[in-house]
Amino acid sequence: MTGWAALHWFGVRWTDGLAADGSALPVPVLVPNHRLRERPDILISAEKFGPGTIRMIDDLPVTSPMRSVCFEARHAPSLLAAVRWLDITLASDLVSIAELSAYLPLLTAWTGVPQLREALDLADENVWSPMETEMRLLWTVTLGASRVVSNHPLFDLEGRFVGTPDLLDVDLGLIGEYDGALHLAGHQRAKDLRREGDLRRLGLEYVTMTVADRRDPQDFLQRTVDARRRARRLSGPRLWTIEPPPWWTPTTTVAARRALTAEQRARFLIRRAG
Repeated sequence: MTGWAALHWFGVRWTDGLAADGSALPVPVLVPNHRLRERPDILISAEKFGPGTIRMIDDLPVTSPMRSVCFEARHAPSLLAAVRWLDITLASDLVSIAELSAYLPLLTAWTGVPQLREALDLADENVWSPMETEMRLLWTVTLGASRVVSNHPLFDLEGRFVGTPDLLDVDLGLIGEYDGALHLAGHQRAKDLRREGDLRRLGLEYVTMTVADRRDPQDFLQRTVDARRRARRLSGPRLWTIEPPPWWTPTTTVAARRALTAEQRARFLIRRAG
């Protein structure tokens, strides 16, 4: 197995075998030739593979995480889908952007490499849910925001932790949040509003994306444009920073998370695992 099915066996979250519209994805299978007949639930690939490509999990041969995520990103039906595959695999710490960049030259002339290369330029190592990918690309690709970080902790100038928003436009001081069904519950909603108040007091602007905006993002895009305009009008010294104080344990990159001990992972990555 390769693609999403192999990633599922490696434990990558959100590899449930369903497309964005809820339909079942075929299981991609790598074979030496095309003599096997495809079925609606099986996608046959005869792309070449070299040493180190195949791993064994529970006596099942699967392609490596690197090969598997590149397969999905190359064959994805859209750039958004390609970035989504990269983001969720990067979140698992099985690959990093640096490792993907080093692997890319080995795929010269393979199907879908231009899309993979473009998706890699847009990927993020710290996405906590697939919807954050969708929202981030609306900011960066559609609206042209240049420096957007995902789930990056914010601090006041005295080093106190204030909050971790879904998205932050670092240049404008604009926060983006995605409110799914969980955020409509009373306790969570109250917690979200308290955090919004804390961050606004530091001079940050806010815009929220909802489930309804997925069907037609135009209203969300307009709200973002309006929020960007308000953010540009804010004056005075910046009262916040993304630079962590010395006591903070960083977890925003694959390298930082790989360096954690088992106890630290259980303690600091609890939200990402939720």
